[in-house]
Formats: sequence, C-alpha cells, structure tokens
Amino acid sequence: MTTLSVGITTRNRQASLVRCLASLDQLGDLLTEIIIVDDSSDVPVASSLKDLQRLTEATIHVERQEQAEGYIVARNTIMRLATNRFVLLMDDDAYLVGAGGLKEALNLMAQHPEVAAIGCAQAEADGRPWPAAMQPAPVSYRCRVASYIGFAHLLRRRAFHEVGGYREELHFYGEEKGFCAQLLNAGYQVLYLPDVLVAHVPDPSGRSPARYLRYVVRNDCLFALYNLPLLAMCVSLPVRLARYFLMKRSHPVHDPGAFLWIVGELARSLPGVVRARTPMTWSALAEWRRLRRHAPPWPA
Repeated sequence: MTTLSVGITTRNRQASLVRCLASLDQLGDLLTEIIIVDDSSDVPVASSLKDLQRLTEATIHVERQEQAEGYIVARNTIMRLATNRFVLLMDDDAYLVGAGGLKEALNLMAQHPEVAAIGCAQAEADGRPWPAAMQPAPVSYRCRVASYIGFAHLLRRRAFHEVGGYREELHFYGEEKGFCAQLLNAGYQVLYLPDVLVAHVPDPSGRSPARYLRYVVRNDCLFALYNLPLLAMCVSLPVRLARYFLMKRSHPVHDPGAFLWIVGELARSLPGVVRARTPMTWSALAEWRRLRRHAPPWPA
C-alpha cells in the first residue's frame, strides 16, 4: 500500500493547526507520519504535543525554527525529514473536507513516475470550490499546469530533492513557481486536479499587505534571475520591477522606501544568483509559457 507523510507549517495559529490535524483522520491507514514545523510560535507547539497526538493515530514529529525563518525553509525541512515517497504539504489554515480525491491523486502519482507534483483546489469551509480565477487553472478538468498554489500540494520526494527543493532566500511567497519551472526543465509534469478539494480558510494572523507587495515583486524578479535564459531575463526584469507601481496603485499601502528595499535586496542577491543560477532551456520556457496560457487536459 502506498503511504503518505503530511507536513504542516505553523506560527501562532493553534486553533487552525488543531482543525487541520483533526481533518487528517480521514486519510486512515494511508497516513503514517505528520511533521509539524513551528516557525517560532510565541507558545511552542511542542508544549501541547500530547494534546495534538490525541487527534490522530499517525506519529507526530514537531520541529521548531527559533529564528522565524519562514514557511519556505520549513517546507524544505519537512521534505528532508519525511520518510515516505509522497508528501502532502499543507498550510495550517487548510484542512481536508474529504479524502477520496486525495487518495486517488496519491494512486495517480504512484502509477505515473513523470508526475512530480499535484496541486489541490481551494475550497470554502463547507467544501464549495473557490472561484475558478483563484485556482491553479480556471478549468474544471484535470490538467497540466505551470505551477500550483502551495496551500495544499502533493509532492514526489525524490523529484523534489532532485531539482533542489524550494529556494529558501525567497522567505515568503512565490517559491512554487520557481520550483515548478525546474521540475519542467527536468522533464517532470505538474498537475492540477480540480476535484481534489481542500478547505482553505485564511487565518489573518501574521498577514501584512505591505509585506506581501514587497515580497511578490522581489521574488518575481528573483524568479527571472534564477530561472530564465539570459536574454529573456534581461528583457523581463525591468517589466517585473515596474509591476510594483502598478500593484501599489491597485492595492494602496503606505510603505515608504519599499521600492528601494526591493532593488537593494536584488543587488544583495546577485552573487548568490551567479553561483546558483539554473536557467531553463528555451524549449522548456516555451512550454512553461504555453502552460500558463492554456492548461491542457491530462492525460492528453
């Protein structure tokens, strides 16, 4: 029987974490281990481990990040510690509303070694799907996609490590896009299964519009620096930087110095980019762009 590890990243969201853990009981014997990474919660998650363990029969392991290193580092930690071939990564404010679709997705990955990742569909608390525009692809059929939404996604552990996992310097937001670009460059496929619904009830704790805007633009530029062929990188980078002002106009935030912070962060990152840059081939980039425009049905 194919078994599953589940990894959850959390910070100061005890109620959401409990709800998430309780929902995992629907996986039954498929679930053998749960890895929780506590990103410096004010009250350490490990202090309530006995209470959390009562919510599931699977073994729970808690790892703590003392320096608020962020959920991207936490996800890499989970993938390093997991012992099963397949790992379901979840945000703490996500939870299962049914397990049938997820079990089918797990079997699909076991049967198709070319599939390295499967993105789930975002749902309301009662299981109703979010609007199509807020999903990995605005379609109702199973398809290939350029990338998924990280709130709940299924990964093939071997493929994850093969392409280097998530870039930890991103810290917050956008790590899925670069990771999926590298999967495509390595010959793997990423799927979106709209019938695999997972509730996502965003917890407002720790959310900041100004922080979001800074990191969205900075990390989009880092995506170009790390992943695009040289010519494509040079052409697209100024456009990506200019998006800061377009986004700021549509999402007004008071954040003096934000653009200079973004430019400074990119300059600081350049030595690391030069050492670790892994650009996509032109054919892989063409396929990436095609998948962003149109999600082809899977299987074809």
